[in-house]
Amino acid sequence: MKKIFLTILFNLLYLCLFAQQNAQFGQYMFNGLYINPAYAGYKEELYMQAFVRAQWAAIQGAPQTLSLSVDAAVKEESLGLGLLVSKDKIGAQNSLNLSGNFAYRIKLDRTATNILAFGVGIGVVQMGLNGSLLNPTETGDNRIPTGYESRTVPDIRAGVHYSNQKLFVGFSANNLLTQYLPVFRNNNLLNIAAKPHFYLTAGMVFPMDNDFTFKPTFLIKDDLNGPTSLDLNAFLLIREKFWLGAAYRTSVKLYPKPALSNDLRARSAVGLITEFLVRNNLRIGYGYDYSLNKLGNYDYGSHEISIGYYLQTAKSRKPKCYF
Repeated sequence: MKKIFLTILFNLLYLCLFAQQNAQFGQYMFNGLYINPAYAGYKEELYMQAFVRAQWAAIQGAPQTLSLSVDAAVKEESLGLGLLVSKDKIGAQNSLNLSGNFAYRIKLDRTATNILAFGVGIGVVQMGLNGSLLNPTETGDNRIPTGYESRTVPDIRAGVHYSNQKLFVGFSANNLLTQYLPVFRNNNLLNIAAKPHFYLTAGMVFPMDNDFTFKPTFLIKDDLNGPTSLDLNAFLLIREKFWLGAAYRTSVKLYPKPALSNDLRARSAVGLITEFLVRNNLRIGYGYDYSLNKLGNYDYGSHEISIGYYLQTAKSRKPKCYF
């Protein structure tokens, strides 16, 4: 069993160091600011969110992620402001991100429900590697630190987001600066630079009657080197009080990538996502993922908890703000 854990941990670290996938959130549709800075101010009120995720719970060194955010719309909802803090740990590697996000929101009609937003996030990223947690087969490798090695650098993210009461579409890119900084060009140190990630997401709502609303969504995530990830989700809103949803995640081949083997198998997972609207301004969510590949034989699935709270005003778009 120890050998199994060490093998899995090595592969997790390998994927993290070379594929550099950002943290995965199953409830991304309730955590829009994490993906896209143009989402800032979408709810047009002061909105606070917290997410915590434990992936592959039974595996030592598996990913653990925490995200905290707050955003609001100001200047007659024409400007969105948001603060995002996230921490991610996988094996011996960890990262801490802090960014201020700004969105310019254009109202496309008199009802102010069709909105096109352009966003940018400016912040810092701290990336670290604890070499004491690694057990190399050969000693003396100067690319593996003997202790804790870290870098703190500035970074930029950008995005665009369109929404109305029944539809949203967003495209964004994260980690646009870090890999180009001179601090990561020292070949004597292990390269822990974050790679750019691109997100395309969309969703619609279909009111069925007074008690039920159906909402399908999707997310495509790509880093230009590793496998392209596709999330498909379907939700049912019951009496404006309870979201019940199912998720399917897999990797897809959209275009050739020289670094990937042609016979690489798709890594798939299924999940259940729920969200309770405890009060008009309080949401509590839970998500569970189960791997459909061989990893499912060793882990107990992935667990995710979210809490959202916003200050309601007379101009609130609730409860018709579905995203």
